[in-house]
Order: sequence, then structure tokens, then C-alpha cells
Amino acid sequence: MATEVAQIPAEETPAVAAPTEKPASEQAEKPAASEPAAAAPAVAAPAENENAQGNKEDGKAASKENADGAADGEAKKDGEAAAAAAPAKSEAPPAQKFNVHKTNFEKDIIYLYQFSRTPLLPSLSPYCLKVETWLRLVGLKYENVDHKMRFRSKKGQLPFIELNGEEIADSAIIIKELSSKYEKNLDSGLTAEQRNVSYATIAMLENHLIWIIFYWRAKYPDSVLKGYKVNLQHALGLRLPNSILNFFFKITFGRKGTKKLKAHGIGVHSAEEIEEFGKDDLKVLSEMLDCKPFFFGDEPTTLDVVAFAVLSQLHYLSKDIAYPLRDYMTEKCPNLIGHVSRMKDKCFPDWDEICTKLDLNAHIPKPEPETKEGKEGGEQEKSNEQEGPEGDKIEKELEKDKSNEKESTEENKEKEETK
Repeated sequence: MATEVAQIPAEETPAVAAPTEKPASEQAEKPAASEPAAAAPAVAAPAENENAQGNKEDGKAASKENADGAADGEAKKDGEAAAAAAPAKSEAPPAQKFNVHKTNFEKDIIYLYQFSRTPLLPSLSPYCLKVETWLRLVGLKYENVDHKMRFRSKKGQLPFIELNGEEIADSAIIIKELSSKYEKNLDSGLTAEQRNVSYATIAMLENHLIWIIFYWRAKYPDSVLKGYKVNLQHALGLRLPNSILNFFFKITFGRKGTKKLKAHGIGVHSAEEIEEFGKDDLKVLSEMLDCKPFFFGDEPTTLDVVAFAVLSQLHYLSKDIAYPLRDYMTEKCPNLIGHVSRMKDKCFPDWDEICTKLDLNAHIPKPEPETKEGKEGGEQEKSNEQEGPEGDKIEKELEKDKSNEKESTEENKEKEETK
């Protein structure tokens, strides 16, 4: 506030002191005003009166000239200021720079950065699968970016999205931001109590059951590669042989995973204890779902999206790989298997195409490949386009060449006969 008060006099001072010509005009007018008092004794002197009147008129003329000069000076200053401001206005504003990977983005298209596809599962990350499932369920336009898992968000995470030149990271924040922006709240029909139950259950899934699955993956990295049929050469976009990539994956993934698990707290327990934790979580989910198609009725909510993304990591593991927690869910929680199948059919009708072709954007219509018949038809159309004046001209030239050749052959024959 002190700075604002200090700036006001500094800005107003030039406006007060600027018109320096005004005192001069006042001085020119003062003699004219005082002349009647001085000329009072000499009323009978007409010559002096005329001189006084002339001086008065001269003073008025001088003041008028000064005023005109001041006006001209002000107009000149205004013209110079306008001329100085004109180039600034004519200059184009600098192009806006976006701190994103996808610089040639389309407006309102959501660009999703996630893991590469596998032959059994669209994504090995439950968080990535959660975001893509939600996007499909609410019907928002999105495109997966094939970055070969090279990029991470500013927070160092996958998944993240880019929308209109801005980055949004973390699966929960992504869904929250997009729900608010596009008014796509899957939980709008829930009661306050149901929302609380949903929140607590999602916390159990993401902060407990997921880490139990990660524990198994960190302990058996080779089973992860075989159980999901992961091709690291394709997933990472590298030319190194898979044998070398698999070797480094087993070492680095196992070491980093073990550190993260201990930091989380789940890693300090024995394998048997962690398995029991997982079974307890599955039992709670199974009892919550009961005989309903989805957790809160006939329509899926955010809880259904998260549960599907996590339980798919268990259900779609190859049956050739032994995993007690997967077997427990299959045998003791068949309603959870049914839930996964319903969510898959609802959100991923192209699941088989995704996993077979490892296509990140199977949901986007592809242009139909041009057939052989279509190419021939296109060539025929081009030849037909050449018809008309130019085509007639070419035909006439060809006929002329043929007639000239015919005449030359006939002349040659006549010469031979004369010989």
C-alpha cells in the first residue's frame, strides 16, 4: 500500500508542471487588464487611448499565438507518441510455448502416456489401466502416445496425460481433474455413505492389495516376463536381444522393487503373511460385491474401475505360472471373476485386438488400406481425366505420325520397284 501511495505523486507531477506556456499568456494579459487604471487621468488623450487599445489587441494576439503554439506542441507530442506506439502494436505476439512432449496436439484431445501393451493385458500397470478404463467408460476422446516407456511426468510417474498443452500426473488427480472439467463424475448417483465406502475401499486396493501383487512381481521377475509374455524388445523399442534385456530386467526390477516394498512397509513381512493379507482383501471385495453386477448396483462407478484395474493383474496372468493368490480368487471369489469379465466387455470390446496386435490405439478408426482394384480404378480415372482437348490433341498427333510412317514406307517401296 505504501508503494502505491508513493507512485501516485510521481505519476501526477509531470501533468501539473507540463503547461509552461500558460504563465506567459497570463503575463501578456495582465498589462491589458491594468491599463484602464493607468489611463484614467488621461481620458482626454485619444492618442494614448488608441495606443492602449492597440497594446491590448497586441497582447490578445500574443496570447493567442502562445496558445496556438502550445496546442501545436501538444499535438506534435501526441503524434510522436502515437508513431512510437504504432510499431509495438504491429508486431505479432510471440508464439505460446508449451512445456509438453506432444507439441503438435489437437485441442481437447487427451494424450495418455502409459506402459506398452502385452499379449495378455493392455497394461502391466494397474494405475495406467485404471485411467484408460475410466476414459473409455465416460467416453472422452483420448490417444495413447507410443513413447516406448521413455517419458515420465514431472513427478517421475506413469501414467500422465497432456491436455491442451498442460500436463496432469497421477491417476487419481487425472480422473479428478477430467471429471470436473468435462462433468463426468461416475459417483454422482451415490449417497454420502456410499462415497465414503468407495473412498476407503479404493484406498485398500491401491495402498495395500496392489503392493501385495508388486511383492510377488519383485520376488519373481522371471515369472512376470513369462506370465504376461512380455517382449521387452518391443515394449522398450530397443534392438538389443531379449536375452540381454531380460537379464538386466530381472536384476534391476528385483532390486528396486525390494527397496520400494521395504520403504512401503509390506516388504518386512514374510511371504506367507503377505499372502494372507491378499486373501483377506479379496474376501472383503467379494463380500462387498455379493451378487450385484457392480459394487453399487447396475452401473459401474469409480470403485469398479479401480477394482477392475487391480484384479485384472491377477486374473489375466498365464495359468502356466503358479500364483497362490490368483488361484484363491479363482476358486473362492468367482463373483470377482465375473466382475472383471463384465468390466472388460463394457470398456474393452477390442481387448483381443489390443493384445494380439499390441495396438495402443485400437479404439481409433484406421483408414482402410487401398486394394489392388482400387489402385487400378484410380489409374483408369487418371487416364479418363486426360481425355478432352488434350487427349484429342495427343490422339491426332499419334494418327499423324502413323500416316507419315505409312507414306514413307510406300515411297520406299516405289523406289525399290523403279530400281
